[in-house]
Amino acid sequence: MFGRWAAVSVAGLFQAYTKRAGAKAFKQDPQGVSSASLGKRKMIATQNLTLVLAGVCSFIAALAHLACIVGGPTWYLAMGAGQRMAELAARDHWYPAVVTTAIASVLSVWGLYALSGAGTIRPLPLLKLALCAITAVYLVRGLFFFLLKPYFPGNSPAFWYWSSGICLVIGLLHLVGLYQMWSRL
Repeated sequence: MFGRWAAVSVAGLFQAYTKRAGAKAFKQDPQGVSSASLGKRKMIATQNLTLVLAGVCSFIAALAHLACIVGGPTWYLAMGAGQRMAELAARDHWYPAVVTTAIASVLSVWGLYALSGAGTIRPLPLLKLALCAITAVYLVRGLFFFLLKPYFPGNSPAFWYWSSGICLVIGLLHLVGLYQMWSRL
């Protein structure tokens, strides 16, 4: 008896947490028992795996930036951030850590927006507009990196090619996921 009550209660809490506009994660059968297996299948069907992957990529990029702070000057150099950033990090200057933390924070917020658009977490404010802007930034950064190169002369060519390729892939994931979810956002 307690097990059945606990399952219904947990399912109800999960439903309340994951409820999106018009989509329910669980359905009740005529006896009032929540069908967890039906809910799982329906939840997966309402999520967009492309946007989930885009969000995960943004989180990985954020962690890679934070690893530079922990790893110090050699990590800044290895990630292609340039000699100037590595020298400042070696002198324990505040600038590399603050800039890197700001970039990691933005990437984390972008990851949350991708997960929100995918239906994994609750809808965030201005979701459609934010996802369009995030997609555009990733794609522009990936395709037009050569316009940024003059402003960051210390960054290595490897940095530009690798980071631009990664941005392009993440931007394309956002674009495909946004296209797939457009009517549901």
